[in-house]
Amino acid sequence: MYHTLLFLHLLSAFIAFVTVVMFGAYVLGAPMGKIGFRIADISWNVSGAGLLIFGIWLALYVHGYEIWDGWILGALGLFIVASAFGAWARTGVVETMAGTSETSMRRVAAWHWLRTLSLLGILALMIWKPGA
Repeated sequence: MYHTLLFLHLLSAFIAFVTVVMFGAYVLGAPMGKIGFRIADISWNVSGAGLLIFGIWLALYVHGYEIWDGWILGALGLFIVASAFGAWARTGVVETMAGTSETSMRRVAAWHWLRTLSLLGILALMIWKPGA
């Protein structure tokens, strides 16, 4: 059971980085049509659900880990922050694609890179588990 939960949790993390790579290419100047944007958007939603469900399940399943461990709470907090940054970046891209706003590409890029840093922070917490 542990290995299955861990696999699904890691698979969700890889799917999250699909969004990071696609948005990263977009903010660096690569064209992203509506289909590419949709793939990135769906990837973020699917990965978020998987990360939360399987991550919390793992924390409850593994003896020695508790949901209130500092590194787990830190990862959950960073996930909320990453989701907010991603939502702001997404809004900027949607408005730009729809032509309803002159959202600055610099602003979209800033939100995207902040989301990326948040995800890297989560990754660091998952690898080193400070305090565990």
